[in-house]
Amino acid sequence: MAVANTTKTSWRLQEIVAHSSNVVCLALGKNSGRLLATGGEDCRVNIWAVSKPNCIMSLTGHNNPVECVKFNNSEEQVVAGSQSGSLRVWDLEAAKILRTLMGHKANICSLDFHPFGEYLASGSMDTNIKLWDVRRKGCVFRYKGHTQAVRCLAFSPDGKWLASASDDSTIKLWDLTAGKMITEFTAHTGAINIIQFHPNEYLLASGSSDRTIKLWDLEKFKMIGSSEGEMGPVRCLAFNLDGCCLYSGAVDSLRVYGWEPNRCFDVVPVGWGKVADLAICNHQLIGVSYNLTNVSSYVVDLTRVKKSGSVIQGVIQDDQPLTEPSPKGSTLRRNYDRPLTTCSTQRRSPSSEDEKESSAEIRNPEDYKEIFQPKSAICRLIYVCVSLQPGLLLNLPVASSTPVLRVEPTMVATAPRPIPVVTTRPPTSNHPPAPHPAPPPVVAMAKAKPQPSVILSTRNEPIGLNVGDFLPVSVVLGDDEALAQIRKGHDTMCVMLTSRHKNLDTIRAVWGSGDVKTSLDSAVSMKDLSIVVDILNIVNLKPSLWKLDLCTSILPQIEELLQSKYESYVQTGCTSLKLILKRFWPLISDTLTAPPSVGVDITREERHQKCKACYKQLKNLSNVVKNKADQVGRHGSAFKELQLLMAPLDY
Repeated sequence: MAVANTTKTSWRLQEIVAHSSNVVCLALGKNSGRLLATGGEDCRVNIWAVSKPNCIMSLTGHNNPVECVKFNNSEEQVVAGSQSGSLRVWDLEAAKILRTLMGHKANICSLDFHPFGEYLASGSMDTNIKLWDVRRKGCVFRYKGHTQAVRCLAFSPDGKWLASASDDSTIKLWDLTAGKMITEFTAHTGAINIIQFHPNEYLLASGSSDRTIKLWDLEKFKMIGSSEGEMGPVRCLAFNLDGCCLYSGAVDSLRVYGWEPNRCFDVVPVGWGKVADLAICNHQLIGVSYNLTNVSSYVVDLTRVKKSGSVIQGVIQDDQPLTEPSPKGSTLRRNYDRPLTTCSTQRRSPSSEDEKESSAEIRNPEDYKEIFQPKSAICRLIYVCVSLQPGLLLNLPVASSTPVLRVEPTMVATAPRPIPVVTTRPPTSNHPPAPHPAPPPVVAMAKAKPQPSVILSTRNEPIGLNVGDFLPVSVVLGDDEALAQIRKGHDTMCVMLTSRHKNLDTIRAVWGSGDVKTSLDSAVSMKDLSIVVDILNIVNLKPSLWKLDLCTSILPQIEELLQSKYESYVQTGCTSLKLILKRFWPLISDTLTAPPSVGVDITREERHQKCKACYKQLKNLSNVVKNKADQVGRHGSAFKELQLLMAPLDY
């Protein structure tokens, strides 16, 4: 393996023998830049960690050479298309086949996952484009219009459009909602190899075998720029993460382009030959190429790449004044409107036919556990800004696929303890703050309304507040007495919020170390269900964070949540219990029914003890669920679903 020289801009990272026969395709994981999938004539898909020489996992199932591979945005799934036109989707975390999709009549040439939902698009030599629903295992739409093979597909960042590029030298833009073509770009004179959406602006870049790169304005649907400096076919494109420039990969070279006006900032010689894919990670650009059975990876240090000045047709012209690109966020071009919520990937059960035909052979268990089943389980994070009171902010890291959350304190005059609710931002009027216990009655005040047995999370008025409590009835209070009465509750609330902030700050410190188990244990030890609910609402958004260790700690808390009078607590408890049953019941059942092992297996014994503890807690929970399954409304539906999931406990 080559070691990077500090004076070099680019270097070869490593070369590996990827398959027993010729490599046909490969793809980098764009989210992390650390995963590589390769497909070969041996009908296998191999998964690699970039910079490591050993294969992590080998996926089988195709009966024909693999022609195209693609990771989804979270890099938890990979899809591969074969020469026969079939598609197979694997779940990398579960290490098993997820779906087999049939429908194309010729080679698969291009693939892309939808950025939010569980959909993927495929393009083929048969000139058709198909949109697949991975959940329902079927084609939901077919787009026809190209006259030759569809070489590249790309969903727009907002998930509303699909762009397709073909050997017929055209780019077509499809409206997914309307199911029809919006426009067609025809300026290229050769086959189009790659298309790439700008990460923020309504802009599309395309690279062709005619040795040009063209940029298209997606508001006015016209070309705004074209490069002429490439020495060979353009094979790869990648926008910088902030969208300030465009990287172009061709034979043995990397070019850096700007637009409006058109210019080439830099040309970097790289010995990668016919580069097949690019990804950006930690201010480095990773490029991969293949030849026969070998795959080579290269690194370009982007901190040494020129992103200002001008290089026009290979001639540096720093002395000429040039308008710099607009800083991020100041462009006049329209930006994509991304939805506030996303459709997180859920585990799907493969059919028995899929499992018989396909398998995932884990060749490197250490790397597999490190990448796909890490103990800390927090590798892709953003920070959530939790606002407890004006001027107090708390950052909690959560999975990058989740929406930004805000914790809203409850507006209560007097309460023994504030109980917040986690809501998506921005909060709306039909999602008021979480309920609180009613304050104790005040002497000479109006009688408080009786509380319902179940306090709903959506109400027209806050629980525990009565306007009459703030008005004199038989005693006329002076201004000072009235203000003192009102401020008494305010001071109590400030004390409670300060205590709450301290508790959440403690959780944040532990969470920042990447230890979800310890974070939950800390929340449980605080003896405050509202803290537990806040943490569970975050963990529930990322099912892959759940581990068997978490179940043993949280199941007793779920029992309390299911019996709470607050609807929001019950909903959180139901969601957590549903995730535990779906993810861990097969493991618990198999472990407890397995025959005793021969010899001493400490790991197996520990797992057996954890499964035994979980089973005992689940049995207790099943009685609670049965008692509540007769309820009507949303509660009843949730408990009926849980009752069905817990039915195997009775056998």
